[in-house]
Amino acid sequence: MKNRCKKKFYDSAFCPKLVSCMMNYSMKQLPKDVLAGVIVAVIAFPLSVALAISSGVTPERGLYSAIIGGFFVSLLGGSKVNIGGVTAATVMTVFTIVAKYGLVGLAITSIMAGVLLILMGILRVGVLLKYIPRTITLGFTAAIGVGIFTGQIKSFLGLNLDSIPVKNVDRIVAYAKTIGTIDFVTVAIGVLAVAILLLMEKFVPKIPNSLVAIIVTTLITVIFDIDTATIGSVYGEIPSHFPEFNAPKITTELIVELFPSALTLAILVAIVTLLACVVTDGLMGEKHNSNQELIAQGVANIFCGFFGAVPVAGAVARASNNVKNGGRTPIAGIVHSFVVLLILLLMMPLAEFIPMASLAAVLLVVAVKMCNFKEISYVIKKAPLTDKLVLVVTLLVGCFKDLLTAVEIGIVVESLLFLKNMADSMNVTEWIRPGEGKDDLRLKVIPKETFVYEIDGPMFFAAADKLSSLTIENIGEGIKTVILRMRSVPMMDATAVYQLENLLDRMEKANITVIFSHPAKQPYMLMERMGVVKMVGKENFRENIDAALEYAAKINAK
Repeated sequence: MKNRCKKKFYDSAFCPKLVSCMMNYSMKQLPKDVLAGVIVAVIAFPLSVALAISSGVTPERGLYSAIIGGFFVSLLGGSKVNIGGVTAATVMTVFTIVAKYGLVGLAITSIMAGVLLILMGILRVGVLLKYIPRTITLGFTAAIGVGIFTGQIKSFLGLNLDSIPVKNVDRIVAYAKTIGTIDFVTVAIGVLAVAILLLMEKFVPKIPNSLVAIIVTTLITVIFDIDTATIGSVYGEIPSHFPEFNAPKITTELIVELFPSALTLAILVAIVTLLACVVTDGLMGEKHNSNQELIAQGVANIFCGFFGAVPVAGAVARASNNVKNGGRTPIAGIVHSFVVLLILLLMMPLAEFIPMASLAAVLLVVAVKMCNFKEISYVIKKAPLTDKLVLVVTLLVGCFKDLLTAVEIGIVVESLLFLKNMADSMNVTEWIRPGEGKDDLRLKVIPKETFVYEIDGPMFFAAADKLSSLTIENIGEGIKTVILRMRSVPMMDATAVYQLENLLDRMEKANITVIFSHPAKQPYMLMERMGVVKMVGKENFRENIDAALEYAAKINAK
């Protein structure tokens, strides 16, 4: 009984995976988790720095995210192997917030997004996110990639530009105006970094290519005393201490102004995090707890707000590398946070020599991958026109407006197209009597004074008007009974019931009895709740078509 209660607790909706993992933890797994944590930390270091800079904040704040956010994601998460940290998916949103509201606005937004994520987890919204179509995910992910790409052109080309505009179009205009200030030495460093990234990924994929690219280009820059922008020249001395707690001054006005950004951030974090969990589930044959993971991400982002870190999310690259290097429990993620902390405390002075072009090169490669050209090309070439439309609309709105609007419009367009397809799938077909049609396969004997209509598909508001086609003129004179065969109607809504009541009124005025054949459970319960069964009479509901035809014959004979 005691063990059964324990299992029930561990399998509950709100139990961190760390708790269940520790109950049966093997010391043989510890070295593997530690090694995986160290490797992921090494991979996370250059990405955290690069993504922080791309987000419009100083480099160390990306490491704060891995330390603070990564720790709480592993401590409280619903996945055994998900690793929290700053991700490319949130870069554009964070950049926009920082540009308009500064670090205080970012901290408040992160805290608000954390609260929203916790609420999403408690309300079990995690399972609903799987209903976001892949075309929308592709579109807004590609839009993020475009935003990151345009944001790195300045550093990659060494352009003489004071600040990078927020919107993509404005960036392109600004780059065009300063194109004559290209620094070809900087471009050479960036090209070398890209070459290292691509070649290592192809030929030695197990070695962290971003770290090698940064180390090689940094050494070349230092040894040959190359005059190019570095982290140190742009940001000055980088802090190398544990992040300090700092509660931002929260006002009602800021809460109202920042709520849309917080909602955008929460949605992005949720989608990207649960996508990472799904990927690692496939690698491990495990199943994550989506609602607990959202709660963990919420707590992590609240703490990130108080410690001046960039908002965090689960990252596919870090989580998959964790699994591939032997990580199987949240211990690996916790180790990763402590190793990043050691890097911050001991090695940050060296980071000042890293060329900005190298970091830009890393993010340019990340941005191109996020655009997922192969899958987008597949959708454009082979998917239905409706899927192409949703993808293109989401991508364009994400590039030229913002990501939240892109997701909202994408969902609206997808929903409207889905409703149209569902409505088109509903058909009301008149049965042909045996011998009246060449291709008729129905051999049921239909009484002469009876019409049978087969309803196929869901009866809901977008398709309910099809019931209006059953007019007295279509039915003709001399008909006493009409059978509605509903075995292929999986569901109804209130609008369909309303249209059905209108049909029943018309039939009653024409002295025609309506008989329902084989209604499914949901339609019958709804008709009963809304009074249709009482209006028609339970005797006019029959369990199958044979019983309905027999009952119609008796009514006709009266």
